[in-house]
Amino acid sequence: MQNDITFYQRFKSDILAGLKVITIRDKTESHFKVGDKLRVGTFETDEYFCTIKIVNITQITFDQLTENHAQQENMSLSDLKKVISDIYPNENHFFVIHFSLL
Repeated sequence: MQNDITFYQRFKSDILAGLKVITIRDKTESHFKVGDKLRVGTFETDEYFCTIKIVNITQITFDQLTENHAQQENMSLSDLKKVISDIYPNENHFFVIHFSLL
C-alpha cells in the first residue's frame, strides 16, 4: 500500500513520540483536508511507520513563522527557518498541517 505523505527519516522518532505535531508544506502538498487519515512513510525509503489524522490546516508566510511553530516541530525557530529554507528555497507561502497520531 502506498504512503500518502512522507517525512525525512530524522523526524520519525519525534512524530512517533508526539513531539512533532505539525508539518509545513508548500502548495504542492496543500490538497490535504481536515479529517484526512494519512499513511506516513519516510522520504528516503518510503517505509511506512504510522498513520496520522489532519486536525487543522492554516496558510502562512515564511515571515509569520513563530516560536510556537518551532515548538510544534520540536526545534528552535532558527532551525525551523533553516529547514524550511533548505527544503523550499524559493517559496514564501506555506500550509501548516497540524496532525495527531492514530
